[in-house]
Amino acid sequence: MLAAAVSDLAPLAALFASAVLAGSVLPAQSELVLAALVRAGGQPVWLLVAVATIGNVLGAFVNYGLGRSAAQLRGRRWFPLSDAGWQRSTALFNRHGTWILLLSWVPIIGDGFTVIAGAARTPFWWFALLVSVGKGARYWLLAAALA
Repeated sequence: MLAAAVSDLAPLAALFASAVLAGSVLPAQSELVLAALVRAGGQPVWLLVAVATIGNVLGAFVNYGLGRSAAQLRGRRWFPLSDAGWQRSTALFNRHGTWILLLSWVPIIGDGFTVIAGAARTPFWWFALLVSVGKGARYWLLAAALA
């Protein structure tokens, strides 16, 4: 009984972990994990999308926190954005405003938007809403295309 419960949770835990990493500045591909699990059919699609979305948004919260600390961290070697990347992301963020966070799911530049949003002191509730909508819509579209 316990082994069955653990084996049911293992794919969800793997999806969640990959989504958190992919949502942060670390390189990961949660879409591949989601696609494999949707194709396998062992879990309800809505649950897979919810787990992926929650994990990916939590990863973006890490980026937001990095952005809030950007003034102290920006010059460090491990900081996720180069000066050129910072300038590009800032220019796009300033040109389009917080609505650009709906594109936070876009590889590479989306992470930049979430870091810049923290640096710009975007209200957290607004950040969380826009990022959740953008990332959730992306996962729903992917899952719908595969189901």
